[in-house]
Amino acid sequence: MTAARFATYFHVHLVSDSTGETLNAMAKAVCARFDDVLPIEHIYALVRSPRQLERVLHEIEGAPGVVLHTIVDKELRAALEQGCRDLDMACIAALDPLVSALSRYLGASLSTRVGAQHNLDNDYFNRMDALDYAMGHDDGQGAQELERADVVLVGVSRTSKTPTCIYLAHRGVRAANVPLVPGADPPAQLFSLKHAQVVGLTVSPDRLLQIRRNRLLNLREERESSYIDTEAVREEIIRARRLFERHGWPVIDVTRRSVEETAAAVINVLTSGKGQVEVLSS
Repeated sequence: MTAARFATYFHVHLVSDSTGETLNAMAKAVCARFDDVLPIEHIYALVRSPRQLERVLHEIEGAPGVVLHTIVDKELRAALEQGCRDLDMACIAALDPLVSALSRYLGASLSTRVGAQHNLDNDYFNRMDALDYAMGHDDGQGAQELERADVVLVGVSRTSKTPTCIYLAHRGVRAANVPLVPGADPPAQLFSLKHAQVVGLTVSPDRLLQIRRNRLLNLREERESSYIDTEAVREEIIRARRLFERHGWPVIDVTRRSVEETAAAVINVLTSGKGQVEVLSS
């Protein structure tokens, strides 16, 4: 009989002079690398004055653990680090290694602006525009405006087209998607695009059947249909692959890919400027 394994809990204090989103994401990513380790997160956002920092140190003292921070102000940072030394507690400037390495490489001075990464700059508005576009051109909508897309994802039902488009939008990529429906032709505009890159999404028949069956189960739909018929599904995928090959569209296999991985593969296709078929297997 295998002995039970118990999770290790520990306190992690995230101290930021901005929203704390960067620290929170970093802490989650790092803690995920350890098995059976669960952080108890304490987030202190918008810490910009000595009085606020004093309250933070008081709370840290009451729950000893690890302190991660992204404090930019030199005096506040020194006070936080000295306070942690007095408490005999680890204090880590989360961005320092990366910032120092980039500074040496670029030969550039550091910005002391608080929350500089959250400014409402062109990138922010581009992402919002891309998100609006993705929502308005989901599942074949707005076919007359496909030329405005950076990329158009094409695939049979349940190949993660919509979530991938939304993820790409958050990266500033204007993405539309067109479903391949048995018995229906794709919009004619899809085949005359001059600037938008079309990318085909494919998946293994077994995986697609599993996804579709789970979807019908969640919808409490019990009627049999070609949607989950093994031979019909295989034929759908074959027809889609032939379409991709006929038009020379790059192809990404999403069988074992997360949405993030699929989006990264799409971005690779866009940045490499490839127009020929390239099957990126999972």
